[in-house]
Amino acid sequence: MKAEVSTRSGGQVLVDALRIHGVERAFCVPGESYLDVLNALHDAADDIELIICRQEGGAAYMAEAYGKMTGKPGICFVTRGPGATNASVGVHTAFQDSTPMILFIGQVARDQMEREAFQEIDYRRMFGQMAKWVVEIDDASRIPELLSQAFHRAVNGRPGPVVVALPEDMLTDKVSVADTPAYKRVETYVGEPQLEELLGLLSKAERPMVVAGGGGWTAQAVADLRTFSEAFTLPIAASFRCQDLFDNTHPNYAGDLGLAAGPKLIKHMGDCDLLISIGARLGEMTTGAYTLIDIPVPKQTLVHIHPGAEELGRVYHATLPINASVAGFLSQAKRLKPQATPVWEKWTKTAHADYLDNLMHPQTPGPVQMGDVMEWLRGHLAPDAILTTGAGNYSAWAHRFYQYRTFRTQLGPTNGSMGYGVPAAIAAKITDRNRTVVAFAGDGCFLMNGQELATAMQYDARVIFLVINNGMYGTIRMHQERSYPGRVSGTQLTNPDFAALARSYGLHGETIEATADFAPAFERCEASGKPALIEIRIDPEALTPKMSLTQIREQAKAQGR
Repeated sequence: MKAEVSTRSGGQVLVDALRIHGVERAFCVPGESYLDVLNALHDAADDIELIICRQEGGAAYMAEAYGKMTGKPGICFVTRGPGATNASVGVHTAFQDSTPMILFIGQVARDQMEREAFQEIDYRRMFGQMAKWVVEIDDASRIPELLSQAFHRAVNGRPGPVVVALPEDMLTDKVSVADTPAYKRVETYVGEPQLEELLGLLSKAERPMVVAGGGGWTAQAVADLRTFSEAFTLPIAASFRCQDLFDNTHPNYAGDLGLAAGPKLIKHMGDCDLLISIGARLGEMTTGAYTLIDIPVPKQTLVHIHPGAEELGRVYHATLPINASVAGFLSQAKRLKPQATPVWEKWTKTAHADYLDNLMHPQTPGPVQMGDVMEWLRGHLAPDAILTTGAGNYSAWAHRFYQYRTFRTQLGPTNGSMGYGVPAAIAAKITDRNRTVVAFAGDGCFLMNGQELATAMQYDARVIFLVINNGMYGTIRMHQERSYPGRVSGTQLTNPDFAALARSYGLHGETIEATADFAPAFERCEASGKPALIEIRIDPEALTPKMSLTQIREQAKAQGR
């Protein structure tokens, strides 16, 4: 049976394709280069909610966060040139985080190309290493075909971002073309010989460790991981910023690898004799700058399960490489049973006990104790509450001292991108309004996308934003003191009154300067009936949970730096 053919503008064909592919929401900053798409979206408002953002970086982050939360491609529209360059930060985040996303960019007219026309950029060259695929559609009749390919590429294999450039005049062309069906997600599975080999490796192991991470996870895959872990009493560690893939309160949870990794977990990684990586690339942050696993041949027996064939053998030579999607592998692994009683029960119990020890927070300088704040949040927030972070030393508090209990309760960029937490939280709240969403941001991190508070107000996204203010770019200051003690340059900040700034946008705003003030302020935010912000003014000496600024400096001087 042939699909119905109708005559439509390119912009209308594109929006009809978005409908077919199940797009329910798109994030944008408008531009004259894709006016015909905006015109078509006007009539599609009942099907596709258009979220208008204040800067393309914020819009791209929102689309990426939506992709993380739902597993469906996050959709972002921006204009050419400056719009695309601003949005590139979200594309880079989606690539390193393996998040499905499609960035649509308005482009100069076809008859103006290769002249350095107004805001012209060659997007294939610009995004070449930053996206799974970059395409410029120069024929409106090919929109259904190429969008079908874009959606399939974004979700299948290792998920990631696709960039689609849309010449302005192409969008106004009238064409008669049939639509394609909706994209299909493809799961890849592991063969029986590989499952038998995995069982054999498990039967010989004494100190196994599983690392869960990467993209492509689903709620069912998370449940299957738990079943697999419980059947074999396997300890589960989370890769960097993937802590919500396994219940942190479960007796098999061993902690998270990354900047806040516990020293005993790092030792367990070195001592384990069988390392099973499910979905994780085992990148720099997860492996302690590639020090926890030898390159190219690990001393641990390595089983590496990854949906991208190109990742297997890229850095590490695995004893058993398995090219399978996370969901596909775990749907089979959950049915496996031990050939004998595992001998590592004590090993798993020790790993969890060490994780709990690392959860104990230290006393830090100043009247605000972030450890106490995190302990209160652990007890107060519902298990399905979502925490978002950007990048900075402040994020260690949310990583190390909070317990993620259910899937998709943590949204953070594994590429260490500042400015992510605010727009990601807004996207999360718009996507699921019944869940509490708390955004963590440092003073430097917040002001990279603080303008999106206007978006939160416009769409009544009742996020509670926490701005941890220490008057500096804290992470860089930490490294500065370690390498050049006492020589402060380029890291000092002069900040606004963040609570007053929030109130100027229409939010509820609070400022606290003592630990005891936090809980009442947070509860007032919850009761305010609107988006809210709490500025937490902390002592600059409280630079890390482990060491003060002065201690870092003095240690560096003692080492002769």
